[in-house]
Amino acid sequence: MRQKARKENHVQVVEEDRRKKLPKNFEAKKERDQWQVKELQDRKEAEDKGLDYERVRSLEMSADVTEKLEQKRKRKKNPDQGFASYEDMTLRQHTRLTAALDPDLESYKKMKECVGGDQFYPTADTLIHGNHYPTTSAMDRLVKDVHGQVKRREQYHRRRLYDPDAPIDYINEKNKKFNKKLDKYYGKYTEDIKDDLERGTAI
Repeated sequence: MRQKARKENHVQVVEEDRRKKLPKNFEAKKERDQWQVKELQDRKEAEDKGLDYERVRSLEMSADVTEKLEQKRKRKKNPDQGFASYEDMTLRQHTRLTAALDPDLESYKKMKECVGGDQFYPTADTLIHGNHYPTTSAMDRLVKDVHGQVKRREQYHRRRLYDPDAPIDYINEKNKKFNKKLDKYYGKYTEDIKDDLERGTAI
């Protein structure tokens, strides 16, 4: 009897030791793997029946969860979430501009022959002033690109239009912005009082 209890105790100690050696996120990872396997099986079943899996899954979930998943999917498709930092913005612009580049290898070779190897691949000691001769097509491309950037910038930074019919409840621009902020956060609470003051029926 003692030997049997000792053996069971030894098995428990070994099992506990094994669990301690596992990574901290083992249980969560195991659950996620099981969920992925189940999702694959459900997807296969839906395809066999000729149904759209995303639609079937959406019917089983609540509307707010479905909406969150859709937003997450959209974020993955469009990783540009607006301004985060100047480094990210510069990298995005560089990636966009290099993707739009269409290199002309013929003019590249001509320029290399015209300028010479030492000037074309300069070192720290090379004086390169006045040795580059851009073609008219390259200058036209640059002008077109700059105009495109200006147009995009105008779309991003469009000025707010002045509304002449809006009520004037400010004394200067700073006060106008402050009032807008107040109205944004407290407008719904102070609407009745504001109306009473305008009518002259306030207590």
